Amino acid sequence: MKAALLFENLRVERGQMFQSRTHTCNELRLSNVGETVTLCGWFENIRKVSKNLGFLVLRDFYGKTQAVVETEEMMEALSGVNCESTLQITGVVRERSSKNPNMDTGEIEVVPSEIKVLGKCIYNELPFEVNRSREADENARLRYRFLDLRNPSVKDNIVLRSKVISALRNSMTNEGFMEITTPILTCSSPEGARDYLVPSRTHPGKFYALPQAPQQFKQILMASGIDRYFQIAPCFRDEDARADRSPGEFYQLDMEMSFASQEDVFQVIEKVLPPIFSEYGQYDTASTAPFKRIKYLEALEKYGTDKPDLRIDLISEDVTEELCDCGFNPFAAGNTIKAIRVSNYTGARKAIDKILADTEVISGNKACYFKVGDDGSFTGGISKFLTDRKDKLTEKLGLQAGDAVFMAAGKKAQAQKTAGVLIKILGQRAEGHMKKECYEFCWIVDFPMYEIGEESGELEFCHNPFSMPQGGLDALMNQDPLEILAYQYDLVCNGVELSSGAVRNHDPEIMVEAFHKVGLAEEDVKSKFPAMYNAFCYGAPPHAGIAPGVDRMVMLLSGEESIREVIPFPMNKNAQDIMMGAPAEVTEQQLKDVHIAIVGEVEKSEE
Repeated sequence: MKAALLFENLRVERGQMFQSRTHTCNELRLSNVGETVTLCGWFENIRKVSKNLGFLVLRDFYGKTQAVVETEEMMEALSGVNCESTLQITGVVRERSSKNPNMDTGEIEVVPSEIKVLGKCIYNELPFEVNRSREADENARLRYRFLDLRNPSVKDNIVLRSKVISALRNSMTNEGFMEITTPILTCSSPEGARDYLVPSRTHPGKFYALPQAPQQFKQILMASGIDRYFQIAPCFRDEDARADRSPGEFYQLDMEMSFASQEDVFQVIEKVLPPIFSEYGQYDTASTAPFKRIKYLEALEKYGTDKPDLRIDLISEDVTEELCDCGFNPFAAGNTIKAIRVSNYTGARKAIDKILADTEVISGNKACYFKVGDDGSFTGGISKFLTDRKDKLTEKLGLQAGDAVFMAAGKKAQAQKTAGVLIKILGQRAEGHMKKECYEFCWIVDFPMYEIGEESGELEFCHNPFSMPQGGLDALMNQDPLEILAYQYDLVCNGVELSSGAVRNHDPEIMVEAFHKVGLAEEDVKSKFPAMYNAFCYGAPPHAGIAPGVDRMVMLLSGEESIREVIPFPMNKNAQDIMMGAPAEVTEQQLKDVHIAIVGEVEKSEE
């Protein structure tokens, strides 16, 4: 009885919620034949056969339904009504004589007795056809994003995003994590990117900053006694756009654990992510625990990148000793030489030339090749330089008839990078060397604590400055800084970096020494990170965390190549919201209120 009453209450509530319609446009089936129904949605199109016959498609969030207009009166009701107007259609459901297997509602149609225009589209011509909006110019799509989102294929990505975020929340809660939101207005912090600054009205000359990440807040939460924290956190960085990075803001599954090690973080992520990728991804296969772990330097040596795509079975090997000074100029002494063996390679010369050309464009460095003939001889490419090195190279690479070998040379980092580009291209184009329909996760571990900055030439943090060095204070005091490893790790899936994380440096003494190595004194640490430093001086637990990017996850799951396809209202590559007109000029009074004056001539930015 209680269940029946609950159902009735829900039915009544649903009726109140959808008071202008009885069903959605994806709901009607043969079981509804004979019923009088009311549908609401967007007028997608009409195919007029005569003055008293037309086939109208109505679309809403859920799907589409065909309505058959069979009277002059009903046709007249649609006179002058533009496509994408919103309509309310009341009529009787009947079985279609010519069924459409491509529509969920393709076995039925509605014969209208009444048609009302609920919202007029006043334009005869649209900026693009809604169902083909993805073919339109990107600026047009962003300017008319409300039309673009009506395209079911665009909308589906936003629905997927919602489902993934809901699943992440449920999983994290089930793992004992508490969702806590951290401040949006905070202080500027050296996180590695430019801040978005917000001038203060009540404190002239001072500024808030939008957080690049909740890094300090989540660590302070650990010092506050919170055991397991997470949030779907907005992060703000004034960075340039890329295919896998949106300018302005992005979202991440931010998490932190007290009394935790690197292994504890790995176990949580390895439990939370694979089911979500299997359920919501294009592919139903994802790595299971434990994920493969690859040391940072090993990743560069074997894969030419710290973001390897483990679906590809190709690796690079160092053949410097075997080929140095063989007479081919790029293999001269002092250069590193990397080789990738591709077994049973069947590509024609034209395909090889295209691979080499694309590699040069992407890496900025030339690559070369040779093939192994049926008799084991080297042919094509640079084979003429390898005659006296054939036996050594064959033994080193395990070469067999039908193999092709692609090579890169240069300074070590350059040769590694070029080899990495080759591996990616060959995995996609060389038949049989890439498992495409799966998600392959791996951990990149043992990052260097420090590096020499490319621009500064000085010692800098390699990754997160708040990471714990392996070996603790002893390592900082007694090891060469460039040899110190950190408890830092990256999560990579199908060649895309989803996240960075670390065991945090929770000890003030170790923290001060770590920053001292990059030229910051104890007073600098206290002034730059006063709240976190102070909190750690009151007894902080060891803690660790990670923050996988939600946008990148959804991009992978949907199979999209651009991250903008999975964000409801993305900015363009120039960090402009051209739908809303942001960034925009403000009034003189608004500037006065926050004690700001614009000095000098301001350049007008282009869309």
